[in-house]
Amino acid sequence: MSTVIRNIGELVTNDPALGAGPLGLVSDAALVIDGDRVAWAGPAAAAPAADAAYDAAGRAVLPGFVDSHAHLVFAGERAAEFAARMSGRPYTGGGIRTTVERTRAASDEELRANLARLVAEMAGQGTTTVECKSGYGLTVADEERAVRIAAELADEVTFLGAHIVPAGMEAADYVALVTTDMLAACAPHARWIDVFCEHVAFDAEQTRDILSAGIRAGLTPRLHANQLGPGPGVQLAVAHGAASADHCTFLSAADVDALAGSDTVATLLPGVEFSTRQPYPDARRLLDAGATVAIATDCNPGSCYTSSMAFCVALAVREMRMTPAEAVWAATAGGARALRRDDVGRLAAGARADVLVLEAPSHIHLAYRPGVPHVAAVWKAGAPVVT
Repeated sequence: MSTVIRNIGELVTNDPALGAGPLGLVSDAALVIDGDRVAWAGPAAAAPAADAAYDAAGRAVLPGFVDSHAHLVFAGERAAEFAARMSGRPYTGGGIRTTVERTRAASDEELRANLARLVAEMAGQGTTTVECKSGYGLTVADEERAVRIAAELADEVTFLGAHIVPAGMEAADYVALVTTDMLAACAPHARWIDVFCEHVAFDAEQTRDILSAGIRAGLTPRLHANQLGPGPGVQLAVAHGAASADHCTFLSAADVDALAGSDTVATLLPGVEFSTRQPYPDARRLLDAGATVAIATDCNPGSCYTSSMAFCVALAVREMRMTPAEAVWAATAGGARALRRDDVGRLAAGARADVLVLEAPSHIHLAYRPGVPHVAAVWKAGAPVVT
């Protein structure tokens, strides 16, 4: 059954061939959904007939948000840690072990229910594509069940056995486990491999070994890079052909040049800086250099427990010097680039019908009116999620 969304005040297509600027903006527009795909997008006067109609009543219509970095398979929460951090204790990554203990103790059903809750929470806020990482198990069995459960509900699954070195193990022994038995158990359920490349986790040599093993197993790299301080992460990501280098908070000129000259997307996670009081990444510097930038939530129970891409868009505009159009592109098409997807993050014929109708006349309202409900309707793959 086909549906025409008519009376769209502003349509964001992310296709410059269809409309104005990088967002491919079309005013007084219509969009036709047929099954799980977009069949047509353009001026309302030229819209083809459809079986059913939805009146957008002058609202803006965007592609669903693409959240390309989230940690959603976990148990428990760390609100006390957040409160302590807001009282002056800096974030060091050590709290990950608290979540590891609770996640290991949880049943499959508890982990699955929490994941389903968060994915639904994201969908209700307009996020229609979700990447989900493991990383709170750190044993072969617990990492395998994390990626297996993630694969049931998330659009993209990342094996992050190399999150931290678990208590009681030497780093060399754990790297050997990650690159052999753990990788073999997890690779069938994942598309991506990731490493937390930081002084509190894995150094350059260890990161290189883990990424290389993942590539041999058929996984594509993405990398936690340069979050807590300057380091080798961005350079390693680019050298290994990673789809994305995530965080990118502390970058040298060479790091910016490497990203600008590669296919590796700089995925920025402003909710982390909000929640940890670290400096925000300099998105303006990256964009002006020609790097591709994405925005994601990094939803996790420790350093950033938000599932709101709209909130991250507002932070990107206010704190990272992005324009509203740049931030919206980064949260949709940019996220798709970070996942190497061309079927999401845009609204043009052939794309998956992931549609967000804002309770606003323009995409600018995502940053202009932060913290207010923006969602009027959401479709994922042509099926209504919010109506």
